[in-house]
Amino acid sequence: MHSAPSVTYPVGRSRLIGALVLAGLGCGVSAAVLGAVQASALPWFAVAGLATAVMAGCWAGLRWWRTPAGHLSWDGQGWAWSADSALDGPSAPFVVLVCLDLQTALLLRQSGGMRVARWFWLERSRFPQRWSALRRAVYSPAIHEAAPDALPDPQ
Repeated sequence: MHSAPSVTYPVGRSRLIGALVLAGLGCGVSAAVLGAVQASALPWFAVAGLATAVMAGCWAGLRWWRTPAGHLSWDGQGWAWSADSALDGPSAPFVVLVCLDLQTALLLRQSGGMRVARWFWLERSRFPQRWSALRRAVYSPAIHEAAPDALPDPQ
C-alpha cells in the first residue's frame, strides 16, 4: 500500500465560518428584538436577551478573526503545523481526524500532542491546485515503522 504524497496546505480564516458567525449574530439579534416586541411587559428580559445575543456574536466574531494562519503539512509519517507568526515554531508530527467533510471544505481536529485540541477548517478555494492531494493525504493512513521488539515471536 502506498502513502499519499507530501503536501502543504495554507490555513487561515474561513469565509464560510465568517458567514455563519454573521448569520448567527443576525438571527440572535432578530430573535431578541422579536421577543422584546412580543413581551412588552418584561423589558429587562428583552434587554438581557439582546445583550446576550450581541455578546455571543461578538465573541464568535473575535474567535473567527483570531484564527491562526499557517500551513498544515503532510510528510507521509504525520501532520505538522507551522504558524505564520514568529511566536510559534513548527510542531512535532501529529495525527488529524476528519470531523466534517463537505467535499469543498474539511474540518479537521488535531489528535494528540497538545493539551487543547487544535482545529483546522480547510477550504478548496484557498489552494484549488492542491485540494485533491490534501484530501488524499487526509484519508491516507500514516506509515509507522514497527519496532523490532513489537513483532510477534515466530514460534
